Amino acid sequence: MDSHLDVFHLCREYAASAEEALQASGLPAEKRMAIKAGKERVRLLQKHHLLTWARESSRALTAEAQQRARMSDKIESANKAVQCLDSALEVYPNEPELNASKLAIREFIASVKVAHWVELAERSAFKGHYRRAIERYKDALFYLTKETVNEDVRADGEKRIATEIERLEAQVQVRRRRAEEKNSW
Repeated sequence: MDSHLDVFHLCREYAASAEEALQASGLPAEKRMAIKAGKERVRLLQKHHLLTWARESSRALTAEAQQRARMSDKIESANKAVQCLDSALEVYPNEPELNASKLAIREFIASVKVAHWVELAERSAFKGHYRRAIERYKDALFYLTKETVNEDVRADGEKRIATEIERLEAQVQVRRRRAEEKNSW
């Protein structure tokens, strides 16, 4: 993968050298045309190799992130993938493949955070800690609304979490009534 990045840098150096050569006076027209043609071919190679590096590196890092066990490790690996894409976006800011990949990884990071808080909420609810579970569901909702870009995913997740919060709030009310009834005896 890094070989693509190396070739990209070599192409960049060649393009800079070619530009310097074109600035030199006294260059015959034939050589000038040959340098311009070579420079254009190198620009295409440069783009190909940078995009290939960004695609392969970000895929490998995203796959690594998916295999990690801890949330922080998943996010760290996914952020490295975003950094690769950002590096390529500095050179080609309007490249649709790079922007789409970055968006997909951002969605993955958001899903990791939301899943983490949902899991903690479910554990709390299982243990009967309903208030804590509600707070953790609210944390999940925070990350869902803050970081999720896909509107359908966001709306579906908000609906599911709201349903769980309502269910748990009902459980809290039942407990409160039972405690009040018990105390009134």
